[in-house]
Order: sequence, then C-alpha cells, then structure tokens
Amino acid sequence: MLYEERPALVKTVSWAASNGDRSENGDYIYGKRRLRQIDSRIRFLTKRLEASEIIDPVKQKSDHVLFGATVTVEDSAGVQKTYSIVGIDESNPSACKISWISPLGKALLGAKEKDLVTFFTPRGEEELEVVRIQYIEICD
Repeated sequence: MLYEERPALVKTVSWAASNGDRSENGDYIYGKRRLRQIDSRIRFLTKRLEASEIIDPVKQKSDHVLFGATVTVEDSAGVQKTYSIVGIDESNPSACKISWISPLGKALLGAKEKDLVTFFTPRGEEELEVVRIQYIEICD
C-alpha cells in the first residue's frame, strides 16, 4: 500500500488534476478520497507501532494472570481448556489465543490459581475456575 498503491495513485491524481475542471473529474475525486483513506491508515498503523511494546511471557514472574500468560481453566462440567492472553492483533480463538480485551481475557486478568472468574458470552453468564497459570513461549 505505502510503496506501490499510494505512489501510483499520486500519479493518477496528478494527471487528473492537470486535466482542468476537478469538480466533475472522477479520477481526481476518487483518487483524492482513496489517498485520504491510505494516509489515514498509515497514520493509524504508525501510532500503533510507536505505542507497541514487546512482552516476553517467559520473563514474566507473577502468581496471577498478566498479559502473556497461558492459563488453564475448568468449567462446571470439569472440561479444561488452555488459553494464552495476547494482543488484539495476535488473537486467534481457534488456536486458543484470546485478546486481553475479550470478555474472557478481561475476566482472567488479575486472577490467581483457584479463583473463579465470571464473564458474559452470547449464551449468557459463564463461570470458570483458574487451574494453572504459566508464563511460557506462545507459539504461532
């Protein structure tokens, strides 16, 4: 987007602007709109990168759930599942990687082993017991 689409679009907009009346020039109007969208996305991603912080779960030392923890929980039926608490962009529920801002992620943050956590799902309120908290490498 930054190195291919945007430069090509700048050329198109420049060419369209040189054709005169810009008020009815579709190439110019569409091109300017698309440039604003691309520039907005670039600003958004740049701010995200500047604010990002790499957390190595292996270096975390805590007895309660923090960002980067791998947590094993058990439901009332005795079924255990293990989830890793990750960032928004890394979440993949089918791989048991949940975002720290998901309902379950929020409920788990700060919990200790043996704690009961409650969170809301489309099926209603659910309660899980924290069985184990680990700080291990989270694989892709």
